[in-house]
Amino acid sequence: MTRFKLYSAIFVVLMALSTTQALVERTGMVDFGDPDTYWLAFGIILALSFVKATFVATYYMHLRWEPRSVTYLFLGGLFVALALTTAAAYSIL
Repeated sequence: MTRFKLYSAIFVVLMALSTTQALVERTGMVDFGDPDTYWLAFGIILALSFVKATFVATYYMHLRWEPRSVTYLFLGGLFVALALTTAAAYSIL
């Protein structure tokens, strides 16, 4: 029963983060009119995505209970994904 409460609480946190991310996207900050607001929205969305990915990997993929080597492998992949996302953002503008 304890795991059920933990996973339910994490689900609520993920839902709140996803809602916040959608609100940032719907405010129009992502439009290309003003580069400063675009990069602010990009930073907010990237930070929220990082937090959500960390929650999913830690609890739903059970990395919290895995050996550290598996966690480091995941962090390496996350770093590569972050680098590719940043490079893609620069190619848009």
